[in-house]
Amino acid sequence: MSRSLILLLVLLMLPSWLAAAMPESVQQVLNRHQLGAGQVSVLVQRASDGETVLELAPDRPRNPASVTKLPVTFAALEILGPTHTWRTDVFAEDEPRDGVLDGNIWLRGTGDPYLVTEEFWKLLGGIRRAGVERITGDLILDTSHFALEPEDPGAFDDRPDRAYNQTPHALLVNFNVVRFQIDGQANGQARVSTDPPLPELRINNRLRPASGGCGAHQGMSYRRSGDLEVSLDGQHPGGCRGFDLLRVAMEPEDFTHQVFSGLWRQWGGEFRGGWRRDIWSGSQRPLYTHRSPPLAELIRPANKFSNNVMTRHFKLAVAAKVHGEPATVDGGNQAIIDFFADKGVSTEGMVMDNAAGLSRNNRFTARQVAQILRVAQSSPFSAEFRSSLALSGLDGTMRRRFSDGPERGRMHLKTGSLNHVSAVAGYVRSRSDEDYTVVVLVNGENVHWGPGRAVQDAVLAWVYRQ
Repeated sequence: MSRSLILLLVLLMLPSWLAAAMPESVQQVLNRHQLGAGQVSVLVQRASDGETVLELAPDRPRNPASVTKLPVTFAALEILGPTHTWRTDVFAEDEPRDGVLDGNIWLRGTGDPYLVTEEFWKLLGGIRRAGVERITGDLILDTSHFALEPEDPGAFDDRPDRAYNQTPHALLVNFNVVRFQIDGQANGQARVSTDPPLPELRINNRLRPASGGCGAHQGMSYRRSGDLEVSLDGQHPGGCRGFDLLRVAMEPEDFTHQVFSGLWRQWGGEFRGGWRRDIWSGSQRPLYTHRSPPLAELIRPANKFSNNVMTRHFKLAVAAKVHGEPATVDGGNQAIIDFFADKGVSTEGMVMDNAAGLSRNNRFTARQVAQILRVAQSSPFSAEFRSSLALSGLDGTMRRRFSDGPERGRMHLKTGSLNHVSAVAGYVRSRSDEDYTVVVLVNGENVHWGPGRAVQDAVLAWVYRQ
């Protein structure tokens, strides 16, 4: 047997993490965590000419976690346009007279992904300026812009009350999330308040005093104990002030009604009605129309801070634009995949059942992600897209990474993490001022605990040094 054949057989018998041709600094990390082509995909390309400078299993489909937000947000920019806004129309069955709206008031949503408390407060201010002070009827919610199948918010990880699991809704106020503000008191009793104000929410405060600082919460638990009732149990340190807990407390319609009631009082208005769903079919012009900030602004919080429900709303807006109302999940998935296929991206095997990346089924290859990044790089909206990504050491999900080194501020990246999934993709400017597209996808047992990020950092640091 020839020496070359023996060498080939030896290489084939080596573990994949040893056989992969990687820079020494990256290879050391792979060896340390016993990772290789079976778990890791890497693709680094020079932005100027697309030349590949580093690769490992770039064509193996992997779960990209929140890196899925990259194709969704860019496709939305191109299909909807950076100035696209969402409207929320307010209708009245009769004209207000002497400050009194005698009848029901309607809200028709189109899936505004950023109808946060401050924006909803502005919407109510518009109603007041339209001459309404007292509303004698009910609040009627038209959510017909979306046609969505029922979805269990706890299906992914059995945590239905977590903010990141909130499902899309055509009239979603403040992401349907309550900020429970918990302050320790001198007498040891914890005080709990909510933002936004929710007049009818009952809070069973069973928090017991404890010693220590704000990190000494002992088994604090939260649960929804009724339709408009929540319970807080466990221990809260008496010296801890300003501790916040973000949770879902009720269904979106109840939440919208509660926020409407609370903020309407702040505007000096009177409203004691209930709520129900219906479809507006009147011919009257809106009493008032609220418009969201433009899409180019909204993709920044979605990508920098990885906001799940905002990204899912972007996809549904694309569905409505391409396929018409009402928007559907399948319509959005297909519209985005078709968009990239038309741009020359290889979409074979691409799976995107959840636009936010909160899925065990999503599949992209590193090459597909890199192709998407290159398409975005040549777009007229490339500046808007790039600026939506987290800056290394400065903001978003990258604010604590490379914060003290020369790489600070030289990387625009989207991170992704699920149990057993760790990913990063975006653009890196090297110390020689050369731009690179970088994709690192790691899928494997417990890689989310640190090994995945270690591989990412090793690759990113190596690219910067080029």
